[in-house]
Amino acid sequence: MKRLILICTILLTFIAGQGFAANPAETVWTMGNKLYQAKMYDSAAACFEMIVAGKPNNPVVYYNLGNSYYRANKVALAILNYQRALHLNPDMKEAKDNLILAQARISAHIAQVEDIFFVKWWTAITKNTNANMWTVLSFVVFILIILSIGTRYLHLLSFKLPLQIPLILGIFWCVLFTFAYFATQNMKDTGMAVVMYNDTPLMGAEMKPGKQQSLLPEGVTVKIIGNKGSYLEIQTPDGRKGWVDQSAITKI
Repeated sequence: MKRLILICTILLTFIAGQGFAANPAETVWTMGNKLYQAKMYDSAAACFEMIVAGKPNNPVVYYNLGNSYYRANKVALAILNYQRALHLNPDMKEAKDNLILAQARISAHIAQVEDIFFVKWWTAITKNTNANMWTVLSFVVFILIILSIGTRYLHLLSFKLPLQIPLILGIFWCVLFTFAYFATQNMKDTGMAVVMYNDTPLMGAEMKPGKQQSLLPEGVTVKIIGNKGSYLEIQTPDGRKGWVDQSAITKI
């Protein structure tokens, strides 16, 4: 009863204090922080979820939501939101540190297998934070291609540019455009997900319930590599592949 009274008091205080002209998101944000400080973590998470519903491009919102779920002992939801914060800002140290703490609470640790060097190279090049850089560079090179073709065929210079120059620029543009495309795709979809329930069955290609290969712990991060009906094909951190019910995981 005291808990309910405190929530109502905080809500009424903010509604009265902020007025009708206040920014609703800012009001809910401040309210969530107050509830977190009062150690009412489930209520704080509910406030931050209201903001997250608008898909904000702000890693701090997901970070605070992760903290609320971590304090409420909801490991999978904490890991999910720390991962979402890092998707928006891969250099956010606080989210990295807290993600490690949350992952340490996974009931059955699954060892991470290191990717081959060229996979690491590709992942680093096409990470979502590079999307704008590759897009701008590809646009600049495209303009250079137009200028080089124009100066060659319209005789704008006292000499004729070698044909190899626009050809080389064209190849360079194709490479940059490819990087920009995949980095932009990574902004929309990480291709990763978090297992939300403990002992989630990892099934073989036949996808027969009761004939699982193994059981996945709550909170483990997996890669989505395919889908079939209501099932998703995933790859676990240790390289195993299998199928899970899509309701058992949530995309980052």
